[in-house]
Amino acid sequence: MRRTASSVSAAALLILGGALIAPAAASAEPEPPPGEPLPAGESAPEPELYNVTYRARIDGVARGALITYKLNDTQVQSADPTMLPGRVFEAQTVLSDADLAGMQISIQWPYSANLHCQILVNDQIVAQADEFIKPRIKPADDEPDYGKLMCGAPLVEPSVFGPGDEVPGEPAPEPPVEPAA
Repeated sequence: MRRTASSVSAAALLILGGALIAPAAASAEPEPPPGEPLPAGESAPEPELYNVTYRARIDGVARGALITYKLNDTQVQSADPTMLPGRVFEAQTVLSDADLAGMQISIQWPYSANLHCQILVNDQIVAQADEFIKPRIKPADDEPDYGKLMCGAPLVEPSVFGPGDEVPGEPAPEPPVEPAA
């Protein structure tokens, strides 16, 4: 039987086409559990990183503005820009966990203003808040969060503190009472 060049090339295309459609073979070696070393020659997969943009605006005349935001997974950064009505403060960072993005805007007593904050992760708004800080005649000693606006995740995780450490914004634990003998 005589084969022509066209029949041989048609058979080759059919075989090659089948190879392109067939699924790729899965690796026979499972990934090692977390915490175990990787096999020689392999590197750990790169963690996904998130671009975070913090925006803050203060509408009103308020001196002593302080803007605090999550700089990375474990640190915060503060800025005290001169905030005139309509001016927008913006800062950018990269986080490995988008759920950690958080910021706080605060102004000093006795000023009042509208505080606005916005957090974007990969150019998508994930948190925003607005609050009017009303004027007060006396300092707000009885209200520690007066003049503050929180946006997104808390800046300090209580789990960071050890036993016996004082956590900001929480009452100190009472010492245990020993029974009378």
